[in-house]
Amino acid sequence: MSASDFWSNKERAQSSVEEVSSLRARVTPLLSLERQIDDLAILKELALGEPEDSQASAAQEVLTEHAAVLRSLEDLELRSLLGGELDRSNAFLTIHSGAGGTESCDWAEMLLRMYQRWIERHGFTSTIADIQAGDEAGIKSVTLLVQGDFAYGYLQTERGVHRLVRISPFDSNKRRHTSFASADITPEMPDDVPIEINPADIELDTFRSGGKGGQNVNKVETAVRLVHKPSGIVVACQAERSQGRNRELAMKMLKAKLYQIEQDKKRADIERQYGEKGDIAWGSQIRSYVFQPYQMVKDHRTGVETSNVQAVMDGDIDAFIHGKLRGLTNKKGSASDDL
Repeated sequence: MSASDFWSNKERAQSSVEEVSSLRARVTPLLSLERQIDDLAILKELALGEPEDSQASAAQEVLTEHAAVLRSLEDLELRSLLGGELDRSNAFLTIHSGAGGTESCDWAEMLLRMYQRWIERHGFTSTIADIQAGDEAGIKSVTLLVQGDFAYGYLQTERGVHRLVRISPFDSNKRRHTSFASADITPEMPDDVPIEINPADIELDTFRSGGKGGQNVNKVETAVRLVHKPSGIVVACQAERSQGRNRELAMKMLKAKLYQIEQDKKRADIERQYGEKGDIAWGSQIRSYVFQPYQMVKDHRTGVETSNVQAVMDGDIDAFIHGKLRGLTNKKGSASDDL
């Protein structure tokens, strides 16, 4: 990279920069952890040499640093589990409402808020590429572009149907309702990924973007919808102000979906990846969120559960993501299997 002609070939240079970034992302946390361990050993020695009246506070400082080392070790362990070809990529997160009408549209919007809070907690950024509002409340569907290191690696564990049980705010009789929404995650594809799409296979529609107005919005047809006729995949984008940029982003979304389907077929794993999601209805959920008559969120794949529903809805879903990454398996026959 220090060579004078390094940038003479921009594509090769960019590839080298990305490779260096990937290697640094693996090595830097390990070196940082080694320094933390060395500092902890020194801190422990200093604490043992303190006078008796100061040892309590010194011991507390050692315990605090020890907890920080354990957190760093856990983060490093999780990163080691993200070794997939595209795990470091940005991700497209799509949420669809399912069985339940207005209830499910409201639930889809609640899931959107949950994931946006999780994205903020981890220092990622998100952009709404496309959104379709519900007829009365909530949203029918939304697609987010999530940008950040390992965004796809973490979020791919959330693919599936999410089930909500609560007293409906839309029911005047205050009855308990069950609602469903699905989350689907695909990686943002690098430009050099060999996905060939025949232009004749694509049906292009343009329409006016939704929103509160602004330059071009609601004035000209800047939003784009692409239909891939052989597969039936439909993607739409209205995040950008120009039709060209929206089409470019929509093509990335389409390539991501096609690439993932092909990868699943090659690994003979399409049943696991997409079969987990299935119909957006009863019996196919990966996680249940029960608000009434008691409070509990449980992942049916791993058995991870918590009674702190509010924290989960505020984006505290790391326990579920980590459980899936670690390959935990739910033990059948537990008392809460019927959530």
